[in-house]
Amino acid sequence: MALQARRSAARAQQRAAQAWTPQAASLEVSNKTDRLNRNQGVRELEVGVAVPLWLPGERSRSAALADAEGAAVESRVTAAQLRVAATVREAWWQWQRARIDVDTARAQLDNTRRIAADVARRTKAGELARADQHQADGAVAGAEASTAQAEASLAATQQQLRALAGAMPTSVDSATGSAEPEPGMAAADVEVHAALQELRDRAAIAERTAALAATQSRANPELMLATTRDRGGFGEASQQTITLGVRIPFGGGPRHDARTANARAEATEVQARLALERERLAAEREAARLRVESFRAQLAAVERRAQLARESRGFFDKSFRLGETDLPTRLRIEAEAAEAERQAAATRIELAAAISAWRQALGLLPQ
Repeated sequence: MALQARRSAARAQQRAAQAWTPQAASLEVSNKTDRLNRNQGVRELEVGVAVPLWLPGERSRSAALADAEGAAVESRVTAAQLRVAATVREAWWQWQRARIDVDTARAQLDNTRRIAADVARRTKAGELARADQHQADGAVAGAEASTAQAEASLAATQQQLRALAGAMPTSVDSATGSAEPEPGMAAADVEVHAALQELRDRAAIAERTAALAATQSRANPELMLATTRDRGGFGEASQQTITLGVRIPFGGGPRHDARTANARAEATEVQARLALERERLAAEREAARLRVESFRAQLAAVERRAQLARESRGFFDKSFRLGETDLPTRLRIEAEAAEAERQAAATRIELAAAISAWRQALGLLPQ
């Protein structure tokens, strides 16, 4: 919301650095008379203009500082967008994890209800005992509790995402949660990261501020041009004179030294932060890449496990209907299959989230 105002301020500072004078000229008017004491007709009226002058090198360094601050406004916006993107990305993938938990819990609830209905039918037919019916109903109750808990977590993550983004997406790929594309090699240069660019621009501002402070060793001199009209007393003719002068202040002394030292300290601090941030981003980028490779390997393993669990569930479901497998074994196989499906879906989301974190480490905004 403040971007346009900051851009206007930067443009105004650039125009000020291009002006002929460092500050606006001033008008001086004075009137001298003896009317209040002797009243002999002495009159003197002086009107003049004082124009501040640039110190040597001050104008060029002021222009350089204004240009640096104008560039810093834009890099600050990009860095702010990236920081917001990190927050939204985190909320987005928390929502995706909650969605996976809800989908898995609902699927397990449907399967346990189907098993419980089959057990109830076979209990009425005398094929199974009442204890089996109670065990099946207990499994349904546990699945209902897990579903309710997962839905509550989903509602909380939805509210958090809505608070950040303003609205919920209309459609999402259930398999990957609208995963971002994997970054290519063209985006591998850490120097293009928005956080580094922001610090580089801040360092440029600090360095040019220090250079300008070194130039401003004294207040700006002033060129004065005045005209004076005066008379010595009643009956005398008025005389008019022209005054041309220069006002040169003395050096700033300790005040100037303190201002220059503070500017240099700020420049040194920002440069140090820039070096640390560069190392941190390089390490974060490499860690994010390795994390993507790790989740890719995990995904292959858990998908294989889920496939085997689905096949085993089919085998034991048929065996249970034929009376060859007891209910506890059937429920255990169902729970294992549901856990394998949940783990596979969660790993797919974690892989997509890792790719998103990798893009964040590279300084890429969401697409």
